[in-house]
Parts: sequence; C-alpha cells; structure tokens
Amino acid sequence: MSARAVCTLRVALILAAASMGWGCVPALRPLTGAPSKAALPRAELPVGYRQIVFDWDLEDRELSGRGEGVARVAAPDSARLDLFLAGGFGSGAAVLIADSLQVTGGSVARRFIPSPPLLWATLGRLAVPPAKDTTARVDGELLRVDIGMPTNWRLTFRKDSLVRLERVRGGRIIEWVERSGAVVRYRSEEARRALTLTIKRVQEVQPFDASIWGPF
Repeated sequence: MSARAVCTLRVALILAAASMGWGCVPALRPLTGAPSKAALPRAELPVGYRQIVFDWDLEDRELSGRGEGVARVAAPDSARLDLFLAGGFGSGAAVLIADSLQVTGGSVARRFIPSPPLLWATLGRLAVPPAKDTTARVDGELLRVDIGMPTNWRLTFRKDSLVRLERVRGGRIIEWVERSGAVVRYRSEEARRALTLTIKRVQEVQPFDASIWGPF
C-alpha cells in the first residue's frame, strides 16, 4: 500500500471514530409544554453552613472506583467536596468559590470533576452564565428553560428546585447533572463517564475554618 493510501486510510479511520463518538451523544429534543413567562427560580443554597456525607461511584471507559465523600457548603457561593477512594488508596478535593474551581488529587481527580456550573448543580445551586435568549415551557409540574440561541444550557425545575442541568453544544447534550431525592448523577456523554452520589446524611454545622478553602 502506498504512503498516500495509508494516509488516506488513517484520515478515514479518524473521521469514522469521531462520527461514532458523536453518534453516541444524544440530541436535544424540542421543549414540550405550554410557553411560560414565569420568573426563573433562583435555586440558591440554603442560608447557613451544611455538611453532606455521601457515597460515590464512578464508571469510566478506562477506570472505575467507589468510595465515600463529604461536601462542606457555605452559603451563598462556597463549597468543598472531598472524595475518598474505598480502601484508603487515594483522595481528591474540589473547592468552589463562585465560578472559581480548584481540584487536588492529580489528573485522575480532574477527569471526573465537572465544570463549576455542573458541579454547583449537584448541590442544587444555579450558576449558569447569563444569556439574553431564554425560552421557557411548563410541562406538568416541571419548568424547562433553554438558555442561548442556539441553546447552550437546558434547565429543569420542579417548583423552586433545580433537578436537572444539561450542557448543550451543536444541538446535542454534552453532559448533564440530575438530582432525584438522595441520588445525584453526573454524566459526560462525550467521555462516556458517569459519577453517582448517594447522600447519606445532611446536617447543619458551625462555620468552617478558613483553611479549608485553600490555597493548595
């Protein structure tokens, strides 16, 4: 086979792989329900300091793991999540202050910690960058909101609670967070990576020591 033929074959294989990966990413469906001009729920953190203890489970194409974790949350816009690998073989932490994110624990931890808007969504806080174009529809007890033109984010609320946040690119859902009772799920459709948090207990606590926020 000639060098030119080999090069052409390589390009074809790369394009085919990219096409297959993109095909696994779900398309964003049109909003359903009645048009709404209702004000966007604020979906803020409850006032005070909370500690949330949870189990976590990671599924990835290259690795998997599980363990325990704790989130320390300070309203209105500060949170720290610590993840401990089962068996005591490793740990990682993510510190969120407004839209600033610090992650410790090396490259593995950085792989499955989502971006600030999605990480905030795991805690029920809405922190999506503002955009002029917004479309909202009410479908039963759910309010769904598309932000951007074309859509960059889709938000789903039940009453005043944020229950799902989807990041959209090119008309497809790239990644999402969904909150249902004590279970919080994050999935990257592009990376085929899923992180599930199962909340075991939530308690109000005294203010945290300033050292937990870094720097690291």
